Amino acid sequence: MPKIFVLLLLALSARVLHAQSETIDLRSRGALTFFLDGEWKVDISEFGDRVIVAIEPTGDANANCNLTITFPEEDHFPTKAKLKQQVEIASRQLEEGSVERKAVARELQTRAGVGFYCNFTDPELVGKKPQKGNYKTISVGFIRVAPNVVVEMAINSDGFRTAPYQQLLGALEGMEYQSRRRGAMNRTQPEPRPSAARASERAVRVLPVGISG
Repeated sequence: MPKIFVLLLLALSARVLHAQSETIDLRSRGALTFFLDGEWKVDISEFGDRVIVAIEPTGDANANCNLTITFPEEDHFPTKAKLKQQVEIASRQLEEGSVERKAVARELQTRAGVGFYCNFTDPELVGKKPQKGNYKTISVGFIRVAPNVVVEMAINSDGFRTAPYQQLLGALEGMEYQSRRRGAMNRTQPEPRPSAARASERAVRVLPVGISG
């Protein structure tokens, strides 16, 4: 086996071993599991009919991710086209004053469900040094994990190619969903992403939230 290939495998293994996993117990609606590279803390709160997830850095990264998980009684996004359209409509409020000037939905490469997001850049911060708590870019969108589980996402960062942004985006794309049917837990079976698939072999910490069935 070529030496460079062995070194690459070792590097990937080390990355997986240091990945942080968080599972959100949605009671009768199943569970969501995230895998995070880097140094992050996850806070989970329940507000009535929704769950709020805040992912913040514990190190020097200037980025964060905010998620709102809702449980619609009806499937509002039965097709990709409808979900994409809704993402662009909801993102229009950010068009004015952005570099992009237009909401253009991009598809997330999700393991669970289907998702789209739009990118926006603050023109006043382009070319300037990073300022802690002041973000140059934002990505907003929706992930239809299941007909009755929808995740609204927002990632703030200093750039779409920065390591913190890619770590947060990777956590959303590698997210796993387990649905509960007839009292049993059934894992969705999408085509696995290599890094997330290896990370999923690790034990996870379950964080229950009091969602009524």
